[in-house]
Amino acid sequence: MISGSGHRSPAHDRWLVSYADFITLLFAFFAMMYAISSVDADKLSKVSHALQVAFDDSARGRSIASGAGMMPERGSRLVAAIDGAIDVRALVTRELEGELAAHRLDIVADHRGLVLSIPEAGLFPIGTDEISPVAQELIARVAATIAKVPNLVRVEGHTDDLPIHTARFLSNWDLSTARASRVIEFMINRGGVDARRLSSAGYAEFRPRVPNTSAETRKQNRRVDLVILNDATANNEEPSSMVLP
Repeated sequence: MISGSGHRSPAHDRWLVSYADFITLLFAFFAMMYAISSVDADKLSKVSHALQVAFDDSARGRSIASGAGMMPERGSRLVAAIDGAIDVRALVTRELEGELAAHRLDIVADHRGLVLSIPEAGLFPIGTDEISPVAQELIARVAATIAKVPNLVRVEGHTDDLPIHTARFLSNWDLSTARASRVIEFMINRGGVDARRLSSAGYAEFRPRVPNTSAETRKQNRRVDLVILNDATANNEEPSSMVLP
């Protein structure tokens, strides 16, 4: 507004411009927060990881080498895999179809990778670490399959909660560790698996599948698990100095 003296009077509504900008930004912020709150966090994480692998040449090379992170191309340059262990699982399921059907072997995927679980009944006599003749054939088949994938493998021994104290095994820790070691020795000497890919662990009764409340549940907990480690687990848990050819 211009006064009679020719001077322009200061505008008293100029604050509306800043206020409008602030309200617009505030609306955009809350709209973004609402959008994020309705996203499936698990799917978002998987998609984010897939995109990272897709645009990182070095990561892509590692993923392809391990059979994880990428799926075959389907008419486009990049198709990301949601389940990193999908190729390894398909191979294992195909190669060990008979053992899985006969329930001599169980297979399950978890955050560590792909777990091949062999029950004690098909592996060791109770209270010993001597691999039975029948079990040797099974482990040989498993080892031949594992030799076809490049992933690192951890062999884990598990017992039930019944205490053991013999001249050879002072506790379930000794027994579970010894069983894992025997399986590894067999896989190296008879299965042809590269020793540098293998590690062992004994968990005694402290990683049960189900509560040790009966003879049947204790039977389920006595087992040896062969964990085909995914890239994330191998990078986080295994020694970084190991180099495979």
